Amino acid sequence: MNRPEPDVDLGRMPYNFSIVGVQKSGTSTLSGTISQHRHVCRPPRKEAHFFNDESYDWAHPDYERDYTAPRRAKVHTMVGDSTPVYLFWPNALERMHAYKPDMPLIAVFRDPLERLFSHWTMLRTRHPDWPDWPGFLTEFRPTSLPDTVPTDVKPMRYKHMSGIARGYYGAQLERGFSVFPREQWLLLEFRSMLAAFDTSVDRATDHLGLSRFEEHPPLRNRYAGAELVTGTPPTAEDLQSLAELYAADLGVFDRLSGLDTSGWPTTRILAGTLDPGELAARFATKVAPTP
Repeated sequence: MNRPEPDVDLGRMPYNFSIVGVQKSGTSTLSGTISQHRHVCRPPRKEAHFFNDESYDWAHPDYERDYTAPRRAKVHTMVGDSTPVYLFWPNALERMHAYKPDMPLIAVFRDPLERLFSHWTMLRTRHPDWPDWPGFLTEFRPTSLPDTVPTDVKPMRYKHMSGIARGYYGAQLERGFSVFPREQWLLLEFRSMLAAFDTSVDRATDHLGLSRFEEHPPLRNRYAGAELVTGTPPTAEDLQSLAELYAADLGVFDRLSGLDTSGWPTTRILAGTLDPGELAARFATKVAPTP
């Protein structure tokens, strides 16, 4: 475990790796595990939200002042920023490249329909007044990945309302690979990562140039969210429509990522091997009617 050395100022460390996406795909679980490595410093908070800060003066960045973390032990050589909005956020990766062109990156992907539903339930848990599912689907429903942050909405609101937009994984990877070379990326699939977690952690430490854990930390599901939220559950028609919205982009993602998405509900709905009503029924078990 990483324990700070008492009463010793060890200075500060520049962030030197990043888990950049995607939200609700196990990034907290993975980053929390990596931070238990003896050579990895646990950051003050999991998500620095530095490169998606639209109020920052990006023409004159002061990384030493604004993008470092306190070193907790002399053996620490790495510290990571796990902010899963970076992969999605316009210009975030470009800003990161200006900071550190050789930054090793990790991204974990989850079925876009399951991710979207988890996104909504998280918001409903944290903010009971957040729009119900029907409003969440219609407030911001772009047909492709946005390349700018809207000027008519506050960035924090945009961060929360961008659920559908975050499912365009293919376009996100296209943009990501245009900024950072493919060899700097480790791509993982959510279900496979959890099913073979120790192996996935080994792949992550290998990618970061760290020794493998002699004894892997136990898998711990961090920030899983509430078991039940109030509101209106998705309908089969909602899920069929969303799957069709993602269809073309999903083909791009399959080609670029090389990950196996054949078991994803979105893929199966598009292939006709999963009735969207079955997925809607599963989601409905997590939604209670509003009193």
